[in-house]
Amino acid sequence: MKLSVLDLSPVTGDATQAQAVRETIDVARAAERLGYHRFWVAEHHNIAALGSPNPEILIAALTQQTSRIRLGSGGVMLVNYSPLKVAETFMELEALAPGRIDLGLGRALGADARTGGALRSVGSDAFPQYFQLLSAWLLDAGGKVPIPDGHPIHDIKASPSGPSHPDVFVLCTSEESAAFAGHMGVGMVFAEFIARAEAAPAVAAYRRTFQPSAFRSEPWAGTAVIGYAAETAEAGWRGDAPRRAGTVSMLSGRRRRFTDVEGAEAFLAEWMGTPLLADVEARTIAGDAAHVVDRLQAKASSSGADEVFVMATGPSLPERIRSLELIAAQAGVSAPAT
Repeated sequence: MKLSVLDLSPVTGDATQAQAVRETIDVARAAERLGYHRFWVAEHHNIAALGSPNPEILIAALTQQTSRIRLGSGGVMLVNYSPLKVAETFMELEALAPGRIDLGLGRALGADARTGGALRSVGSDAFPQYFQLLSAWLLDAGGKVPIPDGHPIHDIKASPSGPSHPDVFVLCTSEESAAFAGHMGVGMVFAEFIARAEAAPAVAAYRRTFQPSAFRSEPWAGTAVIGYAAETAEAGWRGDAPRRAGTVSMLSGRRRRFTDVEGAEAFLAEWMGTPLLADVEARTIAGDAAHVVDRLQAKASSSGADEVFVMATGPSLPERIRSLELIAAQAGVSAPAT
């Protein structure tokens, strides 16, 4: 099982959003030290519990703080931006860390509708057209497929030019978006923690529709889940309480952030016996390392994914890093010799 890390810059305890952004750099250093394959960061707007709205800025910082691990976006919400600007941003990141940059793209807003309006998002319906433009600029700038004469953008060049371009992925929460990734011949990652559904149908739809492209000749699929490991099963379950409480709060329409385990446990006690809490707990991957890794391996096997992204969660920065250490050790992940 190949393991990678997804980090949303969560605001834990009494920390600020600014501190959460800085903590992501510490988590990335740990992920590289431990031998994880990729480290991806996300884009979220107007959500108090998450710190980073700009994955490209974090990736730029991480190119200077790491040397081996692949760095990427999980993801950039393409319809919020100019495709040319995204192409140029990620070509510049590729110049900073050649061969280590992943561009994961989402078709949602990463925000509520009003916040999307403030971002001047064009809406998810524009994603296919934006994707085509972005792809053309990346392949042209990377020296792989020149934009042909007569194309409406043939005389507009994305800078800086190659000799390489980022690897491209579509972030999926449905079979429809997975099939789109397959048709486009790029990688896909199923965001199971958002979709609240199993990845297998989407991965199957992706592999069924995959067509080789200038980006890749063979299909590649990942799945992203939340997992938290501690020294004991009890400590792992208890340490995950703020996340479970936040999830229940969000799904019940009362989004709030829980700053301590005790407050989260008290909130969860109010929901004891409800179908909502039962569903959240059934989907929870938390406990000791053996339990968490068993669940991650089961996800990889049942979904047919080539790689599993585990979200770096926990009630504090040291506990988030310790969780990654325990998972890596149990799964046999190790950094390559230098």
